[in-house]
Amino acid sequence: MNVLLKSATIIDPKSDFHNQTVDILIEKGVITEISSTLKNTKNVREIDLDNLHVSQGWFDSSVSFGEPGYEERETLDNGLKTAALSGFTAVALNANTYPVIDCNSDVSFLKSKAKKHAVNLFPIGALTKESKGVDLAELYDMKNAGAIAFGDYERPIENPNLLKIALQYATNFDGLVLSFPQENKISGKGVMNEELTSTSIGLKGNPNMAEELQIVRDLFILEYTEGKLHIPTISTAKSVALIREAKQKKLNVSCSVAIHNLVLTDEALTSFNTNFKVLPPLRTQEDINALRDGLKDGTIDMITSDHNPIDIEHKKIEFDLAKYGTLGLESAFGILNSHFSTKKTIDYLTKGKSRFGIDSQSVSIGNKADLSLFNPKGKQKFTKDNILSTSKNAIFLDCETKGKVYGIIANNKLILN
Repeated sequence: MNVLLKSATIIDPKSDFHNQTVDILIEKGVITEISSTLKNTKNVREIDLDNLHVSQGWFDSSVSFGEPGYEERETLDNGLKTAALSGFTAVALNANTYPVIDCNSDVSFLKSKAKKHAVNLFPIGALTKESKGVDLAELYDMKNAGAIAFGDYERPIENPNLLKIALQYATNFDGLVLSFPQENKISGKGVMNEELTSTSIGLKGNPNMAEELQIVRDLFILEYTEGKLHIPTISTAKSVALIREAKQKKLNVSCSVAIHNLVLTDEALTSFNTNFKVLPPLRTQEDINALRDGLKDGTIDMITSDHNPIDIEHKKIEFDLAKYGTLGLESAFGILNSHFSTKKTIDYLTKGKSRFGIDSQSVSIGNKADLSLFNPKGKQKFTKDNILSTSKNAIFLDCETKGKVYGIIANNKLILN
């Protein structure tokens, strides 16, 4: 794949051309020339797009597709195509499939199925067999097959000794253990944040304490084992404070936050729209403010879309019975770019790679072209026409977004909207 990008503004602090508008020549998937003006002497395909910006390829640390087992929600092929058209060159895929991804052959299946795509797929293997929380899965074998971390998606590790053993065992091969922050005995049958809104509309509440108790427990176990822990999708102010303190103690811990938990409050649920039913639940403005502070000071390591397609049969039903989850890939850039500066948005969409051991390619001569292409200007409403996924459960439907994603260049392939 040979292509010449014309008048592209590079957003990449690690590049010598950061903040410069240049032409970029890519030959056989490698950046061979960058200059203020390049003549197309080799007659390659030219890409000349309005206000074109490029950055290092974006990474999402928590993505769910249905396949295998739930293809009616999403297939791997369409999911990876959706990721590419949403600007992502790499995604970490959760193990919430059927069967659950809990052995090396399952990981190998995902890797082989994704080979032909521009987007790099990095499987997260289940931490326990069938994600039942009883016995550890084949962690080392999955690591050798290509798994980048181990966790049971949206299922807390209820047995503290099991977490202790997992963290100790994983240290033998630098494995990253994920622990979903929820104490089920506290959350009970809660379906939304426990606060004034839940009381006023009559839905059972899931209190902040359910998340925070689990985090306190996990951090104590982490300190004891000296392991490597990632806490996905935190949502409360106290959670930020706990992880900030743990980092000050030099514990090997990281965490992420979902985009919707940075933008929407539990008041959105007054409409009983099940697209707003997510886990962890939407919290309060006070929590949002603390989460944003956590991003600013580095307590929160990355932002994720927490993309989770759910078919209409499991979403368009009574609120208590509907499944948790929202689409997020398609709206990720536009929503973040509406609430943060473009440079901050790009930083948040790329910085999670190092924690998961994924190689980063700066926009520099001689490096592989692993690029996200976008226009940071312009406002529009996110509508059903913007949904590329098979399922349509988008939490940001009809929200105003800023900017436009053009596509990606990765794995020697060009994908454009």
